[in-house]
Amino acid sequence: MRVRFAPSPTGYLHVGGLRTALFNYLLARQTNGAFILRIEDTDQSRKVEGAVQALIESLRWTGLDYDEGPDKNGGHEPYFQSERLELYRRHIDQLIQNDHAYYCFCSSERLEEVRNHQIATKQQAGYDGHCRYIAKTDAATRARNEPFVVRMKIPESGELKFEDRIRGKISYPLNQMDDQVLLKSDGFPTYHLANVVDDHFMGVNMVIRGEEWLPSTPKHILLYQYFGWDLPEFAHLPLLLNEDRSKLSKRQGDVAVEDYRAKGILPEALVNFVALLGWNPGDDREIFSLDELIRTFSLERVNK
Repeated sequence: MRVRFAPSPTGYLHVGGLRTALFNYLLARQTNGAFILRIEDTDQSRKVEGAVQALIESLRWTGLDYDEGPDKNGGHEPYFQSERLELYRRHIDQLIQNDHAYYCFCSSERLEEVRNHQIATKQQAGYDGHCRYIAKTDAATRARNEPFVVRMKIPESGELKFEDRIRGKISYPLNQMDDQVLLKSDGFPTYHLANVVDDHFMGVNMVIRGEEWLPSTPKHILLYQYFGWDLPEFAHLPLLLNEDRSKLSKRQGDVAVEDYRAKGILPEALVNFVALLGWNPGDDREIFSLDELIRTFSLERVNK
């Protein structure tokens, strides 16, 4: 099994990110597969200097050694998305050529007006398709001289169904999905395009990530279908919550691996603690070594 942990370099490693990395690592080791570290740095405005090295150091401190990554080439380099822009642009061109994506020239002012009108009239918020039906040749001509983004063309009817390893059968009506931006005006891809292209070319066949990405998964599946690629399996982990059911955040206390490390918490203790956040072994055991977790862990015992 080939899995990946793909953080953005926006700060220290959150314990939720550590749990995602751990569960990926455990499955890779169980199956004699590969655990890949990929840096998703397409949002350059949020990039924090030194964050990549801090992420790598946190993974190493906790014993989650990756098989491929920024300093471990495995034949699928580069492992920084900002160094893979030409690959993304080729696939954007392919989507446009095959009528699965289109240039959008709408200004931010127009998009804001549309959104305000939708809210005022109690309509579903989302892009109104203003540029969707511009002739392909006209759009290509305009794109030479006007700023643009590229949007994914979502089918206007039907349902998309898929199986999640944790949540079971899931169905989304396509008419409730927005025409997602795939390429931003700065020439960088959004997460949606980049992660699908990279997962395919890096041979990832199991995607384990937080449930905040569950609503985006139908769009990702459509992209796999548009490109004619085999789908990976998907497993979406439950959010980590505070006792009051609010999302775990820095304001409520320690949430970064570095916070626990600075307080003298042993890496083995932190890994043990994180493993039991949303997973249980099916009995009353509470103390595990990393090797014991590799032998015991299963997605079937992760909470929905």
